[in-house]
Amino acid sequence: MDEKLIQAGTENFNLPHDVVQLPTGGVFYKSKKKSVKMGYLTANDENILINSIQGDRDNVVMSLIRGKLYEPELRPDELLESDIEALLLFLRNTSFGPEYKVSLTDPKTDKKFTTEILLDELNIKKTNVKPDENGFFTTTLPKSNVTVKLRPISYGEAMEIEKMVEQYPAGRVAPKINWRLMKQIQEINGDSDKGNIAKFIDSLPIADSKYIRNFLKENIPSLDLTKTIKAPSGELVTTEIAFGVEFFRPFF
Repeated sequence: MDEKLIQAGTENFNLPHDVVQLPTGGVFYKSKKKSVKMGYLTANDENILINSIQGDRDNVVMSLIRGKLYEPELRPDELLESDIEALLLFLRNTSFGPEYKVSLTDPKTDKKFTTEILLDELNIKKTNVKPDENGFFTTTLPKSNVTVKLRPISYGEAMEIEKMVEQYPAGRVAPKINWRLMKQIQEINGDSDKGNIAKFIDSLPIADSKYIRNFLKENIPSLDLTKTIKAPSGELVTTEIAFGVEFFRPFF
């Protein structure tokens, strides 16, 4: 790996743990912690994992992280998804090992084949654009030519938005994109007034909305979850690791 995600824990802390490097380097958090102490999954945690077969994936993730993150200054729901993924990777690797089996389709023969990916070989994607001391990115929108300050939303905020969508009146379209943009956009041409930002979002061109999504995706440091596999025919297949139920299925 280009950067090790896991190091032996050496601080004065009496619970068994390792220190996990955060892909974001902690730049988006008040504590600015670049790494966190994480405990290991135990037999008791199998109850949570078993429930993940039929349960809510997000609740399972938060239950696991909440019980194993030994950082009083950093709440699990404050973490960005890229850091959550690194912690889930640590929990899986230290509990079951890095071997991850995937089923793919050979593009030449259209036949299914199974291969194995080593999760401890995942690298952290490097980014060129850095946020400021507040964790904000500054960029100019291509369509409206407005300069905005953006921040990534946390995993907890993303879950909150999904719950709002679920609770929205039946038959009406929930303004999910608007809700996300309200959390992401911190300033427009130096103006941080929430009312003005809301009006701006209501008339934001789709091209600019798409640009914001892609800009944040490309510039938030994260694990590179894509792997290119050689199929039996010799053709190359690219797949992306997903953190759903299948990710933890080996525990069962």
